[in-house]
Amino acid sequence: MSDSLNTAPNTPSVVERTRAVPAGAPVVGVHFIGSTAAFVLGEEALLLVEGKSEPRRVAVHEGGILSSACDGTWVVSGGDDGKVFVTGESGETRPVATDAKRRWIDHVAAGPDGAVAWSAGKSAYVMPGKGDPKTVEVPSTVGGLAFAPKGLRLAIAHYNGVSLWFPNAQAAPEFLEWKGSHHHVAFSPDGKFLVTSMQEPALHGWRVVDAKHMRMSGYSARVRSFGWTAGGKWLATSGSEQLVLWPFQGKDGPMGKQPRMYAAFAVRATVVACHPKQEVVAVGFADGTVLLVRIDDGAEVLGKKPGDAPVSALGWDGGGTLLAWGTESGEAGVIDLG
Repeated sequence: MSDSLNTAPNTPSVVERTRAVPAGAPVVGVHFIGSTAAFVLGEEALLLVEGKSEPRRVAVHEGGILSSACDGTWVVSGGDDGKVFVTGESGETRPVATDAKRRWIDHVAAGPDGAVAWSAGKSAYVMPGKGDPKTVEVPSTVGGLAFAPKGLRLAIAHYNGVSLWFPNAQAAPEFLEWKGSHHHVAFSPDGKFLVTSMQEPALHGWRVVDAKHMRMSGYSARVRSFGWTAGGKWLATSGSEQLVLWPFQGKDGPMGKQPRMYAAFAVRATVVACHPKQEVVAVGFADGTVLLVRIDDGAEVLGKKPGDAPVSALGWDGGGTLLAWGTESGEAGVIDLG
C-alpha cells in the first residue's frame, strides 16, 4: 500500500478514459440517471452529460443548491430559495414543494415508489409517490435524512439522536438516542443497521431491532461521506488520511472489531462512493486525487491526478461502468470503465 502517489509511480491508471466536463462552478453532488451523469452545481443549475453529447445546463433553483439525492430516475434537489425540485434525464424539471416560510431546504432524500423527503429547520416532510405530503417536527434542526430500504420509513438525524418515522402511521416517531449532534444518516442495505456521522470525528450506529449502540471513532476529521459496499459487507468512510472500512458482515456489525484501512495517503479522504456490484470503492482526496480501491487485496487504480481543489462529489452509474467526479473548483469528469 502506498503512502502517496508520489511514491507509487507504477500505480495503474484509468485517467486516459476520462471525459473532461466543463462544470464552470463548484460541484456539490453527482448522480446518474441511467447513463446520464447529473452534476449538481453549487448555484442554480444541474449539468447533464450523456455519452459524447454536449453537456446540457438545466437551471433549477434561484440561488444555491444545498442538497441533492437520486433514485435512478429523478434527481431531487433542495435550495436556499426554499424549493424542492426533481429533474429527469431529458432535463425536464418539476417543483415538489415550496416552504411556506421560504426556509432553506437543508436536506433531501429519494425513497421508494417515487417518494421524496426534505427538511427545513426542525420540520421534516415526505411526499409519497401517490398521496399528500406528511410532516413531522423533531426536537432540533434536522441534520440528515434517509429512507429505509423497505417500506415507507424515514430516518431523521438531529441533536442527541435519530427519529424513525412512519409517515403513514399516526404513532409518534421512534427515538434512537445518543448524545451529540448527528448529521449524515443512512440505513444498511438490509435495513438492520443505522449509522450517522457526528459533529466530532466519529460515527455512531444502532442495530435497528434492539437499538444496540455501535461507536466508530479514531478519525482525524469529521466524517462527511460514507456508504455501504455492494452487499452491505463494509461501510466505507472518509474523514482520515486513508480509506476506512468498518465490517458489517455479522449480526453485531463492527462491535468489538477493528476497521480495515486502505490507500494510506498524504492528505485526507474527502468523499467515497461504493461500486454498485463489486467490492470496489472510489475515494476522492483533498488534493484532487481519485483512487479506485479493491477491497479483496487493497489494489489501487488512479482515476484522477491531483488538481487545484478537493474532490467534492463522486458517483457510479447503476452498472458500475461509469464513474463521475467533481471538485470544489468546478473541475469535473466522467470515467468510462466499460
